[in-house]
Amino acid sequence: MEHHAGIDVSLELSSVCVVDSQGKIVKEAKVTSEPEALVCFFKGLGFPVKRIGLEAGPLSQWLHAGLAHGGFEAVLLETRHVKAALSAMTVKTDRKDARGIAQLLRMGWFQPVHAKSIGSQEIRALLVARKQLLGRLVDVELSIRGILRGFGLKVGQATRKNFEVRIRELVTGQATLERIAGAMLSARAALRAEYEKLHKAVLAIVREDAVFHRRFEGNCHQRTNARHCHQLQAKRTSLAGSREPAMRWCARHSMKPPMFCCRG
Repeated sequence: MEHHAGIDVSLELSSVCVVDSQGKIVKEAKVTSEPEALVCFFKGLGFPVKRIGLEAGPLSQWLHAGLAHGGFEAVLLETRHVKAALSAMTVKTDRKDARGIAQLLRMGWFQPVHAKSIGSQEIRALLVARKQLLGRLVDVELSIRGILRGFGLKVGQATRKNFEVRIRELVTGQATLERIAGAMLSARAALRAEYEKLHKAVLAIVREDAVFHRRFEGNCHQRTNARHCHQLQAKRTSLAGSREPAMRWCARHSMKPPMFCCRG
């Protein structure tokens, strides 16, 4: 008899429900949200589990990888489909959600989600962290502008390099503003330094990525061809003053001659 298991993942404890091919609940438990604990639980059931389902979420990728490494067939379920299927329940609990996920697996009413590799997750985490630092850096700069604007001090256009110099020029001679600007500029400098580290790490990954190089070379080739065609078209148009040179030039470049070349 086939068995399917559904896991409703939580931060500390996950609800697990195992059902048989008839939909009867065989086992329910609360298990620590750790791959080793879940693998130990399923191996201790005494019968094989055909498929284990988890709703896609922050911890699900990690648990999915651990279950797959432990020899189980784990599936990540599309969040919207699970929500729609379980929305009919009047009372939602972790235990009932685990039951619903197990029944969805048993009946095949689910859409699997691609599980990213560890390398892909690391690159995504790097991009998210870099974006967060950049956002905080921009927030600090805008906050400095807003504070000084209340005192009639307008920063105006300033690049990242001369921003600090411009701020210090504006607050010179005002002790309170100098103290405030100094503290915020120090925070800005720290954020910028850490952002540059992550940005360089992203650039290093991009330089070594073969897919990026293939796409970049393809785009460059397309832009070069487009530029060449534009130059040929411009040259063709510039010969509109004389018939014979235009005919010869168009024939040499395998282009259709202008309309005036076809007239008698």
